[in-house]
Amino acid sequence: MRGSTNDSNFRLVNEQGEDIIQLPVLKGTVGFEVVDVRHLFDKTGFCTFDPSFGSTASCRSAITYIDGDAGILLHRGYSIEQLVEKSSYLEVAYLLLFGELPTASELAQFTRDITYHTMVHEQLTRFYTGFPRDAHPMAVMAAVVSALSAFYPDSIDVFDPQQRLISIHRLIAKMPTIAAMAYKHSVGQPFVYPQNHLDYSANFLNMMFSVPAEPYNPNPVFAKAINALLIVQADHEQNASTSTVRTVGSSRANPFASISAGIASLWGPLHGGANEAVVEMLQQIGSKDRVPEFIKRAKDKNDSFRLMGFGHRVYKSYDPRAKVMQKICDEVLHEVGHDHDPLLELARELERIALADEYFVSKKLYPNVDFYSGIIERAIGIPSPMFTALFAIARTSGWLAQWKEMIEDPDQRIARPRQLYTGATKRDYVPLERRTAKNGTPSGSGRPMPSEPAIVGG
Repeated sequence: MRGSTNDSNFRLVNEQGEDIIQLPVLKGTVGFEVVDVRHLFDKTGFCTFDPSFGSTASCRSAITYIDGDAGILLHRGYSIEQLVEKSSYLEVAYLLLFGELPTASELAQFTRDITYHTMVHEQLTRFYTGFPRDAHPMAVMAAVVSALSAFYPDSIDVFDPQQRLISIHRLIAKMPTIAAMAYKHSVGQPFVYPQNHLDYSANFLNMMFSVPAEPYNPNPVFAKAINALLIVQADHEQNASTSTVRTVGSSRANPFASISAGIASLWGPLHGGANEAVVEMLQQIGSKDRVPEFIKRAKDKNDSFRLMGFGHRVYKSYDPRAKVMQKICDEVLHEVGHDHDPLLELARELERIALADEYFVSKKLYPNVDFYSGIIERAIGIPSPMFTALFAIARTSGWLAQWKEMIEDPDQRIARPRQLYTGATKRDYVPLERRTAKNGTPSGSGRPMPSEPAIVGG
């Protein structure tokens, strides 16, 4: 059996050259073509095998386009560089959700709809008291966002366009409030309510850092940096968390449950936790004079140490998000004076050496967006456990745009991947007294297993 293509079909043929099946070839507006294998199993009894779905397009989408080889990232056709330079986060959120940049009146209405949904139900504040002070913010956010469906049952009918829209407004609006409350709980400070006169980024900073005892005015350089961070992290095609949101949503679960699942997926250190890992790596290096030592270790394939924040699975050239965030990073470090924090000075030295090292340049291991976002957030004063929480705030608009597109796509059905089964074939039940352990010892004989100790207070 072998394959070949013509203008519109991928042909599977036998050794005699006779067609087994012709599979349609689908073309997007830009990028690679895909073979439509939806009817492959029905007609041939064969399935594809693609762990991690690296060669599988799971959906049609008109939201985000990535060309990893050329270092291109487009949202609805607009480059990430232009959006960071010219847009606000809410303008980009509108673009992702509805397909076009808003007019002045549309943006004003959308901003108003978000602004007046930023408060959370007062009973939700009691939720936080049940978490220990050292609970990771992502654990808190996943639980609280899931609980929103209990407080807002009037907007969980996914087949009602108006309810979908209200849920979108609520989730984008409340995510910064929920994240900031998780931080305030961790440090034992009172919750800070959102302020309607502040924009989205400045409002987040105010809820994070203001206290009742004194006035707080968000630094405009920091607010600009947060706005840029939110934009570059808003959507990134069919990544792990976005695919999770689509998979959960395909069962017609309510949007709050779907976004909560996305938060859980984003939490992983191979996904949203990468910028937190950058700071942990810098702390491990410790000082500038140790950078050459760790650069050498990173080149040693027998050493487990890896430079976090360098290279990217998708981008084989420079991460376009890193390019724009490098400039923002310079502005923030100039504002705070990076010499006030040895870790920031160390990050700059690591960046300088890696960009000049032939090994990293030849392998295209350039600093990625996680490298710069971690440095920026540390300079602003955001603690590292909150890095991924800020990522979740940013990605909420992308998750919701993808969820909305999936719900409105007539081709989408409940996700149900196939598998390549490698377990036991059919066999007869063995009575308990005749069973033997895997090592050949009769079941129940030999040394007894120690009982677990009693759990106190658990």
